[in-house]
Amino acid sequence: MNDEPRKMAFICSKGNLDMAYPALIMGWAALGNGLDVTLFFTFWGMDLINKHRVDHLELAPVGNTSMKMSMMGVKNPNLGIPNIMGVLPGMTAFATKLMKDKIADLEVPPVREFMEMLADAGAHMYACKMSVDMMDLKEDDFIDGVEAVVTAADFIDMVDGAQIIFI
Repeated sequence: MNDEPRKMAFICSKGNLDMAYPALIMGWAALGNGLDVTLFFTFWGMDLINKHRVDHLELAPVGNTSMKMSMMGVKNPNLGIPNIMGVLPGMTAFATKLMKDKIADLEVPPVREFMEMLADAGAHMYACKMSVDMMDLKEDDFIDGVEAVVTAADFIDMVDGAQIIFI
C-alpha cells in the first residue's frame, strides 16, 4: 500500500471566464477527497492570478462554436449562436454577464473568491516563470495564495506522481 497522498495538478493556460472554472471546480473536488492539489498558471491562465485581471475575465462568443442560445433563455439547447453575432459591439460583455449571472444563480463563487477558498483549503498555486517574464509581471501583480514563480522543470519536479490535467 502506498502511503503517499494522491496528487492532482492542473495546468491553467486559458484566461477566459469559461476556462477558469474547470480547474477550480475539479481542484476543489480533489481537495474535498483528500488529494494534494497544485495549480500551475501559464500563458493566458496568468489572468486568473493577476489581481488586475481576475475580476475582469470575459467570455468571448466569437469562435466559440459551443456557445448555445440556451444561455440567453432560448429553450432549444441545440441552437448555437451564429459566430457573426459575436462580432457585434457589446456581445462579449453581454455573454460575460449572462455567464456570471448563471454562475451566481448556482451559488458558485466568483473566480477571485474561489481562488482564495482553494488557497485557504491547502491548494498550492504557482506562476510560470517564462510567462511571468514574457508578460513583464512581478510577484506584486498576483493575488494572495500564489506561493511562488517557478520554472516548468520545477513544477514537474513538484508534482512527481500526480495526475496532471491541462486546461
